[in-house]
Amino acid sequence: MQMRFLSSIITALTALTLTSCSTTTAEQYEATALTSYSWQVKYANNLTSQPQPRIEIFANTSVLNRNGLKPPEAVVGPDDRGLWWPTLPPRPSVDEVEQRKRLQEEIGKPELVKDVKYKLTYGVGNSQQTLPTNYDVYRQVVKAYPQKTPLELTLGVNDNSVEKAEPVSK
Repeated sequence: MQMRFLSSIITALTALTLTSCSTTTAEQYEATALTSYSWQVKYANNLTSQPQPRIEIFANTSVLNRNGLKPPEAVVGPDDRGLWWPTLPPRPSVDEVEQRKRLQEEIGKPELVKDVKYKLTYGVGNSQQTLPTNYDVYRQVVKAYPQKTPLELTLGVNDNSVEKAEPVSK
């Protein structure tokens, strides 16, 4: 009984996965990784017990990586993931941090946050589509880009993201 139930759930999930994702072949493409540093400070009436502290963003810097090539404004890298990074933004001063404090709030320590946002732009007929993606797709494009190898792209639910990229075997 349990096995039949489990089997029907797996079948339903497989059908859902197959119907909600599509594939396309791209011969023109560009992958980008926007790397950034931001200083942020948490504020709350009680930093240890408040589940959703207010977060203030101070200075930030970013650099756009394209297809794994070194951006002209990059100063650090490539790191162990092949990404280039901008200069560090200036740390907020005590005065700046205190100016954003509200009555009764405690102030957390300034934290330097690293972030990466990946996107893939590819040709669709006479137009281009840009979708969010992930590190694995970015790396696949970096490897395929120099030879302009066509890629089969697996799109996510409602074609709102690129989940996978694989070289098309000729």
